[in-house]
Amino acid sequence: MTPPTPSDTTKTCKGKRVWDEAKGRCVRPKQSSLDQDGLYDAVRELAYAGRNEDAQAVLSAMSDQGDTRVLTYWGFTHRKLGNSALAKAFYDQAIAQDPNNLLARSYMAQGFVEEGQFGLALAEWKEIRARGGAGTWPETSLRQALETGVTTSY
Repeated sequence: MTPPTPSDTTKTCKGKRVWDEAKGRCVRPKQSSLDQDGLYDAVRELAYAGRNEDAQAVLSAMSDQGDTRVLTYWGFTHRKLGNSALAKAFYDQAIAQDPNNLLARSYMAQGFVEEGQFGLALAEWKEIRARGGAGTWPETSLRQALETGVTTSY
C-alpha cells in the first residue's frame, strides 16, 4: 500500500470538507457526489495528512457504518487521536466481521506497539503471516513498527 496522493481535499479544502469534482468546490461530505470508494479515499488522505477529526467527519457520512473498511478507519483515527480503548473496540468489530482483515490487525497491533505491549503486537504479526499476509503492507508496516517503534500514518 502506498501513501494516498494529495488531492484538492487536502490541498484546497479546510476543516471537515472534501473536494467534489462534479461541483468544483469543497463541500461537506454528506453533500458530496462522491461514492463510498471516493469517500474512503478521502478518509485515507485526510488521515495521512494528520487530519483525523476531518477524516472522522467523512467516515460519519459513509452509508454503511458496519463496513469493515469504515470500522478499520474509525479505529485508526481514534488511535491517532489517543483514544486507544475506542480504537480497539472498532478494530475488534472489523476483525469479528472479517478475521482476514489484515489492515485492521496491523493497525491494532501498531497501537499495541505505541503502548509498549510488544507481546500482543507480535502475536498479531504472527496471525497476519498465518493468514497469508507475509510480504503485504499490513505485515511489513507492523514488522517495521516492531523493529523501530515507529508506526505508520496510513
